[in-house]
Amino acid sequence: MSEAILPDIIVGVDTHKHTHAAVAITGLGARLGELTIEVSLEGYRELETWARSLGAISAFGIEGTGSYGAGLARFLRAAGHTVHEAGRPDRGLRHRHGKTDHLDAEGAARAVLGGQATALPKAGTGEVEMIRHLKVARDTAVKARTQAMLALKAIILNAPAALREQLDALAGKMALVRHLAAFRPGPLTTTTASAKASLRAIARRWLHLDLEIRSHDAHLNRLTERCAPEMVAAHGMGTATAAEMLVVVGDEPERIRSEAAFAKLCGACPVPASSGKTSKHRLNRGGHRQANAALHRVVVVRMRTHQPTLDYVRRRTAEGKSKREIIRCLKRFVAREIFGYLCRRPKAVRPAQIAT
Repeated sequence: MSEAILPDIIVGVDTHKHTHAAVAITGLGARLGELTIEVSLEGYRELETWARSLGAISAFGIEGTGSYGAGLARFLRAAGHTVHEAGRPDRGLRHRHGKTDHLDAEGAARAVLGGQATALPKAGTGEVEMIRHLKVARDTAVKARTQAMLALKAIILNAPAALREQLDALAGKMALVRHLAAFRPGPLTTTTASAKASLRAIARRWLHLDLEIRSHDAHLNRLTERCAPEMVAAHGMGTATAAEMLVVVGDEPERIRSEAAFAKLCGACPVPASSGKTSKHRLNRGGHRQANAALHRVVVVRMRTHQPTLDYVRRRTAEGKSKREIIRCLKRFVAREIFGYLCRRPKAVRPAQIAT
């Protein structure tokens, strides 16, 4: 007797911090089985073995490949499997059919089967992932440094008059912080001594954070210049914009199929808003908001110091366009330029082309 031919299957996975729920379906949509695993290498191996026992694995659809599902996605990709980002479950279906982890996992599998889930997750194993790690540390340090400076200003504002006048005479932020860090408050018997103690502690914290940020900046400079040297050198961009955009694109730029897809990812494309006889577009408020903010900063810098951009602004203003409309157009041009730097290597787009 010949052995039964196993079907091609798709496995959907609903991910959580401690457990993952999986459901396997055939290419015709029939449900084959379900499994719950622990979040560990042993659990990942158990899931792969279970899926192989049901048939030839066509693809995995995983929710949260950038968070709880990142480890599983990396494991399966390293094993040679195709992995798709399933995205958020359909709320309408959840409302009608209820919610369990295995129902969500089945929804992820059916999203892959129906062609709704086609996005490939980021690899998370190369230099761009290193940039992301350092950027998270730098951004949180910058936020903490800003909070420390605001605390210093608040304490100085309400400090005893003699101390406040002494500190107001100091010129420059760095000179003030170093002066505060060198305070010797002595015994805490007066409000002046307690103010000096708190100012010294916060000033030393500020200096420590400033040193940490400088260290992160040095590492990010080296990594971004190695990954995207043309972009770092482009007018108005530099390390900060290059790091943000590299994180958005990931280690595998081929994931982004076109310049239009990249613009949509950055929220720099118009969204159709037509109905009946009305045909129009509206501002896209979706996409990666940090990437959109980076595009805005580049445009603002170029509108001040980049001659081709200044010529473009002058021409579009004469045509009756508002400043906000011009900025939206320029953001799309900058997105096209960045797509050329990151996703069309080694061919690069010249900055002057954004204003032609």
